[in-house]
Amino acid sequence: MTQTERRIYLIKELLAEQPRYSQIKIPDSQDGQAQLFRSLCNVRMPGKISEKFLKMQDEYLQEELSAKGITDIADLMPIMEGIYLWQGDITTLRCDAIVNAANSGMTGCYVPCHGCIDNCIHTYAGIQLRLACADMMQGHEEETGRAKITKAYNLPCKYILHTVGPIISGKLTEQDEKLLASCYRSCLELAEQYGVKSTAFCCISTGEFHFPNSRAAEIAVQTVQAFQAENSSDMQVIFNVFKHVDYEIYYNLLVSSRSRLTSPS
Repeated sequence: MTQTERRIYLIKELLAEQPRYSQIKIPDSQDGQAQLFRSLCNVRMPGKISEKFLKMQDEYLQEELSAKGITDIADLMPIMEGIYLWQGDITTLRCDAIVNAANSGMTGCYVPCHGCIDNCIHTYAGIQLRLACADMMQGHEEETGRAKITKAYNLPCKYILHTVGPIISGKLTEQDEKLLASCYRSCLELAEQYGVKSTAFCCISTGEFHFPNSRAAEIAVQTVQAFQAENSSDMQVIFNVFKHVDYEIYYNLLVSSRSRLTSPS
């Protein structure tokens, strides 16, 4: 079966679930179909679906991810011992765990085709992830600064660490900084409990949550390095960035940190 045939089958099944979508026509173009499929997955509430659908969805998503290209941590070079910096799509990274900047509901982003990392991760992991998160949360909300762990389903990593970062609506406060540091530490502690050997962090709370990029990076690097030192941890940590501006921020911070660590006392 071709990707187009899989995609049309999946769209038809999702449209049939909701009578209010019955008037939607499936676009002729592949891009239009892909957008519609993603949108329907994004707005779908947690709920069971047929094994046939899941099998078809898994085949479709794994083919899509393969076409995007998978990056393995084994092919990356550390910028310093135990720490990597990588610019790319975190859903295509093969390592033990990736970090999702989640909202407090912990069941993903429901805005069709939204550009946030929460939406991207749920889209390519598959609808099983939303159901697993809903079962885990049981209608409760997650505290800011805490973390939960799930399987990664169709992603090339093994686990997803979900954490809720602080949302900045005014002046950055000391409490905001403490909560962001708690996100990183909570993820690392949970990863250690599950025997995770490599964890990729996105830029938690920046972007949609408006945490200043430079300060967020400083907190991320400081917290990770402190955790590694305090726990004699051999966990490999990847700082994953999508924008070049964030790459430059992290690169400068890590090179400066490496220089301090290697300079004679």
